[in-house]
Amino acid sequence: MLVSAPDRAVTVEVWSDVVCPWCYIGKRRLERALAQFEHADEVEVVWRSFQLDPTFPAGVRQPVSQMLAEKIGGTLEQVRQMNARVTALAAEEGLEYRLEQATMVNTFDAHRLTHLAKAHGKGDAAHERLLRAQLVEAQVLDDADTLVRLGVEIGLPEEETRRVVAGDDYAQQVRDDFAAARTLGVRGVPFFALNRAFAVSGAQPVETFVSALRAAYTRARPAPS
Repeated sequence: MLVSAPDRAVTVEVWSDVVCPWCYIGKRRLERALAQFEHADEVEVVWRSFQLDPTFPAGVRQPVSQMLAEKIGGTLEQVRQMNARVTALAAEEGLEYRLEQATMVNTFDAHRLTHLAKAHGKGDAAHERLLRAQLVEAQVLDDADTLVRLGVEIGLPEEETRRVVAGDDYAQQVRDDFAAARTLGVRGVPFFALNRAFAVSGAQPVETFVSALRAAYTRARPAPS
């Protein structure tokens, strides 16, 4: 179990996939909630790996729209309508999605990169950059050169990043996150665990996040009697 730093009352663990449109929306809503939360300086956010489809073959690239149509057994027009609804919600958070141009890939290597970033104190920056690359810029996140370039953009050492992307470093840490999600019963993302005592599932309204933060803080820092 993760132990919070002594000066942090609340640890928010976020299970997320870097190709998940709802995860980017959830990230923005959590950030807005923290901006409203009076004890935000006592909150630590820790990003955890999750794969929407762990069975998606490594090395395969498929247009997201086609993948979704096959997954739901629907038409491309139905998928376009779904994407339009999500894109509209993302726009409310200042995100300009390009879901019709996005490519589905196996995200395991991208998650290994996030763990390298976490080791350098850049976990949040890595998730932000990868989500933007996938959902806003329609970049392909199983391309080694792309992952290295994105890592360097957030300040990771290029040589180390290239070595990690080319190898299997941090694979166990990614699998540990998957295992923790299974233990907690996480079936979809984004999923937010606050001190592993309170949970928010999905990209809920900002008010829901604020309420959960206050509940977790009150439990961790009870008022003197």
